[in-house]
Amino acid sequence: MDSTDSESRAARARPAPHDDRADLAALLAQVARGDRDAFEQVYRRLAAPVYGVALRVVRDPAQAEEIAQEVLVEVWRKASHYRPDRGSATAWALTVAHRRAVDRVRSAQATRVRDQRAAVPDRDYDQVTETVHTHLDHQQVRRCLRGLTETQRESITLAYYGGYTYREVAELLNVGLAAVKTRMRDGLIRLRDCLGVQA
Repeated sequence: MDSTDSESRAARARPAPHDDRADLAALLAQVARGDRDAFEQVYRRLAAPVYGVALRVVRDPAQAEEIAQEVLVEVWRKASHYRPDRGSATAWALTVAHRRAVDRVRSAQATRVRDQRAAVPDRDYDQVTETVHTHLDHQQVRRCLRGLTETQRESITLAYYGGYTYREVAELLNVGLAAVKTRMRDGLIRLRDCLGVQA
């Protein structure tokens, strides 16, 4: 499939700015009960944003399309895992897409590193310590994100994990651009303080 087909499909599936978050959450509840018609509507609304997140991470349209399909199948199978009190359905799906795409990149990178190590002698640094520090950093970021308001967390997740611009975040969340900028500024200040980063 060429990029023109992918782009035209993405354009057809792109959600309208007036999509109601509560409506999408209600559709996901129906999907959790096995409603195929509801899933068709969820698919139409989420396919383009999910593909966009995957493409921003993997930078390969074919892989991004594979990831988008995997994520949408996961949305179908795990719709009951969605919790509206933790954020919008869009943010939930885009977070799943981002994680899946990052996993794909890390897997490819790990394969390259293994291949390089096979040809090069072991290095001196302690890889276990590095892995533990990275894991602890990720846990701290997740803990700090949970300390934000829902609207701050959604805005930051879409912008930094999803790669969306302020204007795109405003459209996805159906709020004003100024409100999104304020949410993100306040949320980033709270994250900085939580993580102990010096201004």
